[in-house]
Amino acid sequence: MSGDWAREREAAERIARLAGEEILRRWRPTGQERVEVKGRERDLVTEADRAAEALILEHLRREFPGDGIVAEETSPEFLRAGRVWVVDPLDGTVNFAHGIPQFSVSIGIMEEGVPRAGCVHAPVLRETYAASFRGGATLDGAPIRVSAQEDLRRALLVTGFPYRRNEDPRNNMANFVRLALHCRGVRRFGSAALDLASVAAGRLDGYWELWLSPWDVCAGICLVTEAGGRVTGIHGKGDPVEGETILATNGRIHAALDGMLEGI
Repeated sequence: MSGDWAREREAAERIARLAGEEILRRWRPTGQERVEVKGRERDLVTEADRAAEALILEHLRREFPGDGIVAEETSPEFLRAGRVWVVDPLDGTVNFAHGIPQFSVSIGIMEEGVPRAGCVHAPVLRETYAASFRGGATLDGAPIRVSAQEDLRRALLVTGFPYRRNEDPRNNMANFVRLALHCRGVRRFGSAALDLASVAAGRLDGYWELWLSPWDVCAGICLVTEAGGRVTGIHGKGDPVEGETILATNGRIHAALDGMLEGI
């Protein structure tokens, strides 16, 4: 593995797996009972979120005491300067709460706002994606690359919808319908981190979404770029790390998919 971020990558993998074990202790395939609403009815938090985050923060603070940390449940204020770890202890909490195994732990590190290393770990699916700057991307240790699909009509895409979709007309619904008629298919799995990981692995050809947060996308952006893909804001607007808009593809369909998206 080349590059200067091997230590951070190894730590992200190891700590994400430990957090996954913490989550699995609370996992019930028939769904969970102890769920709290954080403000909007679709924005949930569970004991598993909090326990996994506490474990992750304990390890990061001990192993990297000089680094900043942005974490969804306890320290969500975005930091850009210096080295900053960005943590989502359980991406896909709604799935977790309903007994759906499509959820993940996402741990990434940025330097001056640029993702440099990270891991997305799906504990029930037993899949661990990792990447580091100039070190490539892997799935369970094996190298991965984005797909070679060049035709949007044959592309399999993935997206998601904001919690506040009843409140904001920029809710991605019209784009979902439009793209469903112009490609092979559009999926909605419910974990942005895993969506990005699947683009990196070549399972999916492209991904777009609105109104995300840095912890949703930091590690996944590193995965896609290190697997040979491209990540931008939609129509080139904004920084995808900050999550207002994100477009991630194999690079070959990037312009075509970007051109189909409206109302952004």
